[in-house]
Amino acid sequence: MRHRKKTVKLGRTSAHRNELLANLVCALIDNKRIKTTLPKAKAARSLAEKMVTLGKKGTLAARRQAISTLKQTDSVKELFDSVAPAFSDRAGGYTRIVKLGRRISDSSEMVLLEWVDSITAPVAESEPAAE
Repeated sequence: MRHRKKTVKLGRTSAHRNELLANLVCALIDNKRIKTTLPKAKAARSLAEKMVTLGKKGTLAARRQAISTLKQTDSVKELFDSVAPAFSDRAGGYTRIVKLGRRISDSSEMVLLEWVDSITAPVAESEPAAE
């Protein structure tokens, strides 16, 4: 039985899985949105939300804990300087998963994992000039 076992194994060893999720979260911090598979996005969302919570604390201990998890000091600096302060008035739910459909090669469910506050406006279609 898998009662109370939250870890999604993703078919990897624990070290490989931890590095994969850390890299996904760092890519999310740097690029504001990433395209990945649904199980990876659901696993990375949990870690990303925990990292934003550490960023909102802003203490030296929280920064060191984030560096030990993510292993990339540039991404942690970006997290603490720009990403976490944007969510200062939000209690949780910092990320959004948008389904894109299935990948052609292996039919995996593809999604966009993005920050909630970084809503990019759709490209407006050019209208004919009214004279």
